[in-house]
Amino acid sequence: MSGRPEQKPPPVGTNWRNWLFMGGRGAGKTRAGAEWTRFSVLAGRMERVALVGPTLGDVREVMIEGPSGLRAIETVVENAPVYNVSRRRLEWPNGAVGLVFSAEDADSLRGPQFDAAWCDEIAAWPDGEAVWDMLQMGLRLGPFPRCVATTTPRPVPLVKRLVGGDAVVTRGGTMANAGFLSASFMDHVQGKYGGTALGRQELDGELIEDPEGAMWWRSDLDARRVRSAPDMFEDIIVAVDPPATSGASADACGIIAAGVVQAEGFGRRCFILRDASAQGLRPLDWGARVAALAREVGASRVVAEANQGGEMITSVLESAGCDVPVRLVRAALGKRARAMPVAALYERGDVSHVGVLAGLEDEMCSFGAAGFVGSPDRVDAMVWAVTTLMLERGGEPRVRALF
Repeated sequence: MSGRPEQKPPPVGTNWRNWLFMGGRGAGKTRAGAEWTRFSVLAGRMERVALVGPTLGDVREVMIEGPSGLRAIETVVENAPVYNVSRRRLEWPNGAVGLVFSAEDADSLRGPQFDAAWCDEIAAWPDGEAVWDMLQMGLRLGPFPRCVATTTPRPVPLVKRLVGGDAVVTRGGTMANAGFLSASFMDHVQGKYGGTALGRQELDGELIEDPEGAMWWRSDLDARRVRSAPDMFEDIIVAVDPPATSGASADACGIIAAGVVQAEGFGRRCFILRDASAQGLRPLDWGARVAALAREVGASRVVAEANQGGEMITSVLESAGCDVPVRLVRAALGKRARAMPVAALYERGDVSHVGVLAGLEDEMCSFGAAGFVGSPDRVDAMVWAVTTLMLERGGEPRVRALF
């Protein structure tokens, strides 16, 4: 198996059970996991492999069918595996099988047993440690059951646990794989994120702990995270922080869905349901994204910051098919001042995230710290959502609606 040193498993003879490959975006993590799995199966070392991703869709679209997935990397037609959709099994001609699991359902790993596992993007698993523990209980076949985990690093409990001694760790950066990536992508991300904490994490593959001065801490978000949303809400909205311009170098459009409910035993609580934020979209594209999310979550209205664009925002959303009322709000305070009351609600336990919202949480846990650069578009949208649902009755922070 060819590849860079960090893409290869620990040397033969090393007594390892778990191998963690942490790398930046595009560093070849998926390819490394797929090649290890393929080689182990074709060499006859492994016959029952657990394939675990953040969701069932991720396993199929990335680990199996993706450009670096198990089907795409096989060059010998006679060895190509076939995916049995109804049984959620990847079947090799030599009799080996890959069994598909979602990290959203730890209990699905109770009972099955394996001699190998490939786990992808473990930092994005909603309940990472519980899923990992259930998987480890099932790795009990053969003389040397082994697991490879591939991920972009985030300082979540499971990743910190593996780095702390539960796995052999290799690391790789985006730049090391630049020859296989778009030159314009490399120029853009290096220019915008190079040298920042986010760049060190997402590009260099470093495990960055929450920086001093950040307004949110991952440990607090993890403690209040829920795996599923309540069945009923008093209100659901989609909040939007539109970009001033469009194009590859433009700020992202922050798009956050949130709901509020009176939870028995907890009082009034806000749940962050979705993060549909995206960068580089044209107005009609982000408008369509907002409209689709509003329909998906059953939002009563869209709340959009009007500091950039004013009435144009309403026109964009209407043209994109948004069929719920649009309320325009204008900020009277700076970003940090607007965020402070919302951060206090998080600290008090009045806001929970449904699942892992990696992009939003990375931005939250950098915002306010020394060295933070760029526009906190996801944070802005989240702040508008929580403010609208939880704080407007008290009048803080100050918001003026434009009708």
